[in-house]
Amino acid sequence: MLGFGRKKKDQAEQEPAVDEQKDAARKDDARKDPAASQAEVSDAAGEAQAPSETEERTSQRAQTGPFDLAEVDAADLEGFIDLGGLRIRREPGVNLRLDVDQKSQRVVAVTLEDGQASVQVQAFAAPKSRGLWPQIRTELAESVRSQQGMVDITEGPFGRQVLAKIPASLPDGQRGLRVARFVGVDGPRWFLRGVFTGDAAVQEQAAARMEELFRGIVVVRGREPMAPRDLLPLEVPAEAVRRTEPQEEPDLQVPQRGPEVTQIG
Repeated sequence: MLGFGRKKKDQAEQEPAVDEQKDAARKDDARKDPAASQAEVSDAAGEAQAPSETEERTSQRAQTGPFDLAEVDAADLEGFIDLGGLRIRREPGVNLRLDVDQKSQRVVAVTLEDGQASVQVQAFAAPKSRGLWPQIRTELAESVRSQQGMVDITEGPFGRQVLAKIPASLPDGQRGLRVARFVGVDGPRWFLRGVFTGDAAVQEQAAARMEELFRGIVVVRGREPMAPRDLLPLEVPAEAVRRTEPQEEPDLQVPQRGPEVTQIG
């Protein structure tokens, strides 16, 4: 887990003030009508129900990542690649590829590759009031099934995830299954999606490596209004246009323009 310095310390929880007069009145009513008292207790229990899935995950995310820009100190971003809407930590041996839409030539995703393991990352605008992942994972599952694929919704390191197995042609011409694991993280006015493929979808050790990279991502939402599900703007970093001398070896293979993104759903 990254040791990001938090800008804001958690505030101590305050005990709610007790209205003694109302409390006495409730006790008096309970003596007069026990059934009414029981109903009141049931209503109170309903109001104090457990927080929603999105609220729980948001609280955990702020501690473990992926992070919002407001949650990290500037010093913690040293050594990160600036992609505009995303900041991604440099890691030796990890290839970073920019996935570009061929028609618009717009950068639409970032893919991190380590050997045969990869994760494709996309960041979207989201509403203030609710997260997008519960609805999006339902849509993903329906889309995979419509392609005659198999879907499992399981618990993973980022909460509920979609494990998809989609019919595909293997290099030798045989029919097989392409496995992809979709994860989603809701942040403040943004949603981050990761698609783990190759070894990252099926091998625990490879998955853990890519999950740690995904966890360390910092999202830059910006203040401009955006419609929910609009992609956050991604930019080609400065180091992509600088050429190394023939005798020099780049410390990180970043970034290269990749093929058009193939999306499921």
